[in-house]
Amino acid sequence: MNVRLTKDQKIKIINTDDIYNIMQQILLRENKIRRGQEHFWIVGLSKVNKILFIELIALGADNMVKVKAIDIFRMCVYKLAHKVIFVHNHPSGSLKPSNEDIDYTNFLMKSGELLGLEVIDHLIIAEKSYTSFDQQGIIEKLRKSTAYKIVDRFEAAFEEVKIKSAEKKGKKDLAIDIAKKMLDKGDSLDLIREYTGLTEKEISKIK
Repeated sequence: MNVRLTKDQKIKIINTDDIYNIMQQILLRENKIRRGQEHFWIVGLSKVNKILFIELIALGADNMVKVKAIDIFRMCVYKLAHKVIFVHNHPSGSLKPSNEDIDYTNFLMKSGELLGLEVIDHLIIAEKSYTSFDQQGIIEKLRKSTAYKIVDRFEAAFEEVKIKSAEKKGKKDLAIDIAKKMLDKGDSLDLIREYTGLTEKEISKIK
């Protein structure tokens, strides 16, 4: 459901207070019964952070709301958004993000990456205050998270080769260190080869 915005509300977002001030007005438009239900909105932004639209995606119970990623991103693509902010309210007044809030935000962020859509914040709001995932460092932490990350198979194969190469180099360096110590002790070439797996040529280069 599209949220009708005044001309004054179609602003360029400078900080999270700008978003909250608008979302607070939208929440307080609702009657008391509706304010007792969880809402999930998306705020679509242009490249320069100007509000393009605010959409109510889902309306739930007093402590939960079900949101489908396809509904979120279909609207963003249709309305040509470049960035998005998620907003949902907690009728209880608690502003603490739940583990489910954080995990689903991570899923949505990774889904948005595939479409070239940047999730820049998620606000939990109440009638008089709010919490910002970005201000709490949650967004930055989720950007670094590998959970839900879809890795190209060629990139994954390359990473596997790099890991194996590093492991091989580590084993080789360890064998050389052992060989050096055995040479210093005067151990025989055959014994060094047996313990380290190095060839006679490789051992001779160490001397």
